[in-house]
Amino acid sequence: MKILMAASGLLFVLYVLMHMYGNLKIFAGQEAFDGYAHHLRTLGEPILPYSGFLWLFRALLIVALVTHAGSAYWLWSKANGARSTKYQVKKAVEASLSSKMMRWGGTFLLLFLVFHLLQYTTNSIQVNGAFESPYQRVLAGFSVWWVVVIYLLALFALGMHLHHGVWSASQTLGLTGTPKARRHAKLTGLAVALIVGVGFALPPLAILFGLVKK
Repeated sequence: MKILMAASGLLFVLYVLMHMYGNLKIFAGQEAFDGYAHHLRTLGEPILPYSGFLWLFRALLIVALVTHAGSAYWLWSKANGARSTKYQVKKAVEASLSSKMMRWGGTFLLLFLVFHLLQYTTNSIQVNGAFESPYQRVLAGFSVWWVVVIYLLALFALGMHLHHGVWSASQTLGLTGTPKARRHAKLTGLAVALIVGVGFALPPLAILFGLVKK
């Protein structure tokens, strides 16, 4: 289960890095951003139908998500079941803030993912109106302060999740056998968390403060 969780987690690391790159195209203007969104839907044509690649990729992500979350909750239940009595003394040094947040932060991320998909993928949640243009839809959503707050909270949870998750996955996959390797794994986790957190936060903050306009 730990190996399944680590492997599926690493797939999500690659996905969020690609997604972050796409989001940063908002700074290049509407034509570049909408062109990027359209290009994703034409990948694989004519072998695949329009949006065929996206749906295949979404299916892969759903399988990875079910695998990751299912493994995490199974391990969580096993850990709770193995503990016959509550610890009387909590040793904060033994668990970093990021590791404590892995369970509840992951649950919050799942809930946020549903909200995010309903807003920007299915357009079921419309903030500031309905728009065909992905660029205009993003600008409309992030022009509202409470949407940005929800997004930033999710980014904080994601950053903590990545920080601890990269280290934990490295440990599970046997990549932390030496002190040097452990330091590298921890630094990699921190770097990935910072890059993803800052990269994803820039567009909504820029839009909210009027640095990106229609």
